[in-house]
Amino acid sequence: MMSSLVAVILSIMHPFFVSVTEIKHNEKEKVVQISSKVFTDDFEKALKAKYRVGVDLVNPADKKKQDLLIADYMSKHLVLKINGKTVACRYLGYQIEQEAAWCFLEVQKVNHVNVIEVNDSILFDEHPSQTNLLHVTVKGDRQSTKLDNPDKTAVFKF
Repeated sequence: MMSSLVAVILSIMHPFFVSVTEIKHNEKEKVVQISSKVFTDDFEKALKAKYRVGVDLVNPADKKKQDLLIADYMSKHLVLKINGKTVACRYLGYQIEQEAAWCFLEVQKVNHVNVIEVNDSILFDEHPSQTNLLHVTVKGDRQSTKLDNPDKTAVFKF
């Protein structure tokens, strides 16, 4: 009980900054599906700092304009190479779930995957202690890793 109380107090005194990105190759559809989960308040601050505009992910004043900002941010901070070639991740949208925002992207026309290199610097500019968790699934084989700022690159071989 005491150790749980200490953990709660430490987490309040020293907040943690984390994102989670799931990457799955859907062989049948020949698409790589990507979903990234970030804390809404941290993501809003990052978007405001980068684009110098007000951002409200929960109640956007102009959702289309906000989607353009998110798409641009994600294209710069989540870059994939599949089988040695940089691929274009198409932004599909986002969804709010409690205190988090899920951003959805995809890469089309991916017949097979041998290697995925992920360059993930989501929120690294805002938080020196940012940690990004990556989970990649290809042919039912799930691999995971953790990237601590400033390390932003991971390679997954299948």
